[in-house]
Amino acid sequence: MSATTGYTSRLLAAAMFLALAACSTTKIASLEEPTAAPMTGQTNDPAPGFENVAAGSEEDFILTVGRRIYFKQDSAVLDSVAMATLDNQAAWLNRNPTWLLKLQGFADDSGSASKMETLSQKRADAAMAYLASKGVDPKRMWAKGYGNDREVRDCTERSCKVQNRRVVTNLRSQPDAV
Repeated sequence: MSATTGYTSRLLAAAMFLALAACSTTKIASLEEPTAAPMTGQTNDPAPGFENVAAGSEEDFILTVGRRIYFKQDSAVLDSVAMATLDNQAAWLNRNPTWLLKLQGFADDSGSASKMETLSQKRADAAMAYLASKGVDPKRMWAKGYGNDREVRDCTERSCKVQNRRVVTNLRSQPDAV
């Protein structure tokens, strides 16, 4: 390779680099994506798109506390993970006393329909009793067991069925009609 050819190749490469560096996609990116809220590096920074969730709102409850707890097969016993979630729910509910809550119990399909309905009611009742023990007024809560009528996942694997063995806490502004 001659000195002139090598020089020309390096000059061409440098020109291409400068041309690419001069291109800016800032304007295009700002049109496609909203500006993210400044992050502090803390674990409680809002997720992008959720910066404007009002404290004390239903969205706040779902995002910051969690509304589902899970159970072992054929059990209505609260484990340590469920109790930790319920502790967070109780603290949030005690700070936001205007909300009512419906605790919905569910089961998988590992038994008869009547057995699963009874078990799902026991699960919802266990969650309600725990919340009451943490200071949530029992008059604000009601529990309903749905058995296996409302499966999240229709599956046969044990790891999948656990998703159906749950209690979901739903906030309400008024009691359900009877």
